[in-house]
Amino acid sequence: MLGLVITALFARREVRGMTFYRSVLFLPQAVSLVVVSVAWQLMYAQSGTINQFLGFFGLDQGTGWLGSFTWALPAIGFVGSWLLTGLSVVLFLSGVQKIDPSLYEAVRLDGGNAWHEFRHVTLPGLRGELAVALTLTVVASLRSFDLVYLMTQGGPGTSTSVPGYAIFQNAFVNQQVGLASALAVVLSALIIVVTTLINRLSKDPES
Repeated sequence: MLGLVITALFARREVRGMTFYRSVLFLPQAVSLVVVSVAWQLMYAQSGTINQFLGFFGLDQGTGWLGSFTWALPAIGFVGSWLLTGLSVVLFLSGVQKIDPSLYEAVRLDGGNAWHEFRHVTLPGLRGELAVALTLTVVASLRSFDLVYLMTQGGPGTSTSVPGYAIFQNAFVNQQVGLASALAVVLSALIIVVTTLINRLSKDPES
């Protein structure tokens, strides 16, 4: 969603230094996940950057985010979203370049605002890119393992034990290979169903 908002802002007018912005947004994709995990662990720590920043507004929760049963999973989810936002923006920006600029001009001449441009021009023009981005992000969230393993190892308790980590835990720690295999089959089937639905919903109804 954030990637789509950024793209909508860039699509309305010429932005100087677009190549630089693309590189900055895509940079997380080129950074090792180990480096990303260590950096965010430090920021999420009790005395980390995030709590220090929130402390200025009196919002410091007083504990490390990754040690909270309530906030550990959303914190990891935020890191995953941050990693994939740049990829989505690059996909969307490449799709926006294929849209005829005269369509935006036509909306403005008809008295349309930014929302009308986004609703009637940008979104229909990005149908294919939206399907690709949605497929990548949904599949990445369903099969997520590396960030959880590197940042919390399923903790605290089992609050961040996502399916991918549960499969690893059962197969290589608990030695319950049968259960791990069953979970893997169910997860694979779920991914296939979700991606199939996304592809069907993304098809142009007029085609």
